[in-house]
Amino acid sequence: MPRRHRSHSIELKRQVVAEYNAGETLHGRSKRHDVCRNLIRIWIAKAEAGEFDDEAAAADLLVRYEARIASLERLVGQQALELSFVKKGVSDGPSPTSAATSVIAGPVASP
Repeated sequence: MPRRHRSHSIELKRQVVAEYNAGETLHGRSKRHDVCRNLIRIWIAKAEAGEFDDEAAAADLLVRYEARIASLERLVGQQALELSFVKKGVSDGPSPTSAATSVIAGPVASP
Protein backbone atom coordinates (compact mmCIF):
# COMPACT_ATOMS: atom_id res chain seq x y z
CA MET A 1 0.00 0.00 0.00
CA PRO A 2 1.58 3.33 -1.02
CA ARG A 3 2.09 6.01 1.59
CA ARG A 4 0.29 9.31 1.40
CA HIS A 5 2.25 12.45 0.75
CA ARG A 6 3.19 14.07 4.05
CA SER A 7 4.55 17.49 4.77
CA HIS A 8 7.18 17.77 7.48
CA SER A 9 7.97 20.89 9.46
CA ILE A 10 11.28 22.70 9.17
CA GLU A 11 11.90 21.97 12.85
CA LEU A 12 11.60 18.22 12.32
CA LYS A 13 13.89 18.36 9.30
CA ARG A 14 16.50 20.31 11.25
CA GLN A 15 16.19 17.94 14.21
CA VAL A 16 16.69 14.85 12.05
CA VAL A 17 19.70 16.41 10.31
CA ALA A 18 21.19 17.47 13.65
CA GLU A 19 20.75 13.97 15.07
CA TYR A 20 22.37 12.50 11.98
CA ASN A 21 25.28 14.96 12.26
CA ALA A 22 25.63 13.98 15.93
CA GLY A 23 26.45 10.44 14.82
CA GLU A 24 23.17 8.57 14.60
CA THR A 25 22.62 6.31 11.61
CA LEU A 26 20.19 6.88 8.79
CA HIS A 27 18.47 3.63 9.66
CA GLY A 28 17.92 4.74 13.28
CA ARG A 29 16.58 8.15 12.21
CA SER A 30 14.36 6.51 9.64
CA LYS A 31 12.78 4.13 12.15
CA ARG A 32 12.38 6.68 14.93
CA HIS A 33 10.70 9.36 12.83
CA ASP A 34 9.00 7.03 10.33
CA VAL A 35 10.72 8.76 7.42
CA CYS A 36 12.36 7.20 4.38
CA ARG A 37 16.18 7.15 4.46
CA ASN A 38 16.36 8.74 1.03
CA LEU A 39 14.28 11.63 2.29
CA ILE A 40 16.70 12.10 5.18
CA ARG A 41 19.56 12.17 2.66
CA ILE A 42 17.73 14.89 0.74
CA TRP A 43 17.24 16.88 3.95
CA ILE A 44 20.95 16.56 4.77
CA ALA A 45 21.90 17.85 1.31
CA LYS A 46 19.46 20.75 1.64
CA ALA A 47 20.79 21.61 5.10
CA GLU A 48 24.37 21.63 3.80
CA ALA A 49 23.29 23.90 0.92
CA GLY A 50 21.57 26.28 3.39
CA GLU A 51 18.09 25.83 1.95
CA PHE A 52 16.44 25.35 5.34
CA ASP A 53 17.42 28.89 6.29
CA ASP A 54 15.55 30.25 3.27
CA GLU A 55 12.51 28.15 4.10
CA ALA A 56 12.51 29.41 7.70
CA ALA A 57 12.67 33.02 6.52
CA ALA A 58 9.84 32.37 4.05
CA ALA A 59 7.75 30.69 6.76
CA ASP A 60 8.33 33.66 9.09
CA LEU A 61 7.31 36.07 6.35
CA LEU A 62 4.19 34.02 5.68
CA VAL A 63 3.20 34.15 9.35
CA ARG A 64 3.63 37.93 9.39
CA TYR A 65 1.55 38.31 6.20
CA GLU A 66 -1.22 36.12 7.60
CA ALA A 67 -1.33 38.20 10.79
CA ARG A 68 -1.53 41.41 8.74
CA ILE A 69 -4.32 39.97 6.57
CA ALA A 70 -6.30 38.95 9.68
CA SER A 71 -5.86 42.46 11.10
CA LEU A 72 -7.09 44.05 7.87
CA GLU A 73 -10.06 41.67 7.67
CA ARG A 74 -11.09 42.68 11.20
CA LEU A 75 -10.80 46.35 10.22
CA VAL A 76 -12.94 45.83 7.10
CA GLY A 77 -15.58 44.04 9.19
CA GLN A 78 -15.64 46.85 11.72
CA GLN A 79 -15.97 49.48 8.98
CA ALA A 80 -18.76 47.52 7.28
CA LEU A 81 -20.63 47.36 10.58
CA GLU A 82 -20.18 51.11 11.13
CA LEU A 83 -21.34 51.84 7.58
CA SER A 84 -24.48 49.75 7.95
CA PHE A 85 -25.20 51.49 11.27
CA VAL A 86 -24.87 54.92 9.65
CA LYS A 87 -27.03 53.92 6.67
CA LYS A 88 -29.72 52.56 8.97
CA GLY A 89 -29.64 55.76 11.05
CA VAL A 90 -30.09 57.89 7.94
CA SER A 91 -33.01 55.84 6.65
CA ASP A 92 -34.76 55.66 10.06
CA GLY A 93 -34.39 59.38 10.79
CA PRO A 94 -37.22 61.92 10.50
CA SER A 95 -38.46 62.33 6.98
CA PRO A 96 -38.68 65.85 5.61
CA THR A 97 -42.23 67.22 5.39
CA SER A 98 -43.61 69.97 3.23
CA ALA A 99 -45.75 71.38 6.08
CA ALA A 100 -44.42 74.22 8.15
CA THR A 101 -43.50 73.36 11.68
CA SER A 102 -42.91 75.51 14.72
CA VAL A 103 -39.89 74.87 16.88
CA ILE A 104 -41.87 75.61 20.01
CA ALA A 105 -45.29 74.15 19.33
CA GLY A 106 -44.54 71.49 16.75
CA PRO A 107 -46.56 71.05 13.56
CA VAL A 108 -49.31 73.49 12.72
CA ALA A 109 -52.79 72.24 13.59
CA SER A 110 -55.08 71.63 10.66
CA PRO A 111 -58.09 74.00 10.35
